[in-house]
Amino acid sequence: MKSGLNSILLALTVLPAGAALAQDVHAKHGSAPANSQMKTMDHSQMKDMDHSQMKDMDHSQMRDMDHSQMKDMDHSQMQGMDHGSMQMQGGSAPADARDADAYSGGFTLEDGPYVLPGPRQLRLADEHTFYGVLVDRLERVDKGASHTLAFDTRAWLGRDYNRAVLKAEGDIEQGKLAEASTELLWSHALSTFWNSELGVRYDTGHGPDQGWLALGVAGLAPYWFELDATTYLGDDGQTALAVEAEYELLLTQRLVLQPSVELTAYGKDDAERGQGQGLSELVAGARLRYEIDRQFAPYLGWEWATALGNSADLRRIEDEATQETRWLAGVKFWF
Repeated sequence: MKSGLNSILLALTVLPAGAALAQDVHAKHGSAPANSQMKTMDHSQMKDMDHSQMKDMDHSQMRDMDHSQMKDMDHSQMQGMDHGSMQMQGGSAPADARDADAYSGGFTLEDGPYVLPGPRQLRLADEHTFYGVLVDRLERVDKGASHTLAFDTRAWLGRDYNRAVLKAEGDIEQGKLAEASTELLWSHALSTFWNSELGVRYDTGHGPDQGWLALGVAGLAPYWFELDATTYLGDDGQTALAVEAEYELLLTQRLVLQPSVELTAYGKDDAERGQGQGLSELVAGARLRYEIDRQFAPYLGWEWATALGNSADLRRIEDEATQETRWLAGVKFWF
């Protein structure tokens, strides 16, 4: 780049001499144009010129130069310029420069070589403790001949990667708790969209109370499906699997349709609790909610539930219906 600048400055220096020569020739030959003299100039002689003499030039004299004379200059000689001497700004960082990725090496703002003096002024996102309560369903369920009040809620406390989660769901009939399931879980972030869950579950209401160990995953599957899959190990070696999936379809910015499906299976028969080996129950439905606020939304919905396999046989023995259609009206909120 420096060589190119020198070449241009050299050309500008030669122009006054060329102009003087042109004026002299014009004076002798009448109307011969000055520019015609420049076309025959041998620019190859410029390569041996000492450019160091240019440093003492008075460039203020260049302001009155006629730069229109440059249009006929032969720039083809610039193709062989040596750009190897050009150096871009930058280079190696100083030896005492701070490592921009230091915290990724396990250092924190409280210990290590990069501790700042004085009290902490900044905390990283994963150093904060978060909490929340979500009432996903608080609804009246109309079964035709009867109705119940159903709830499904969860609360959490912890940080980004690890937190305690409490889940509770159940049915209230005639002012009494008819059936309930409560889980206390440790949730650990596996990836951006997935958490593992490990803990305990306790069921009451239908038959003898039952305790379980729980292990599962919960997260956001491709195409934005919310998925929750949990395996359980219960009393007397009973095992169970519960899978729930739902999807939120935004009809408008406030009107949201939420279809869902839930499937339950058991490892062996348990007649006292109405659990049949294999696939046990399928529940499918949809809720249409209107978000008055992002944290508060009433909804209407519909559900269809059916018992499957041995569980359906156990219900027939007890003279209970194996299928149910439910109409729902409720509210969803969180804080």
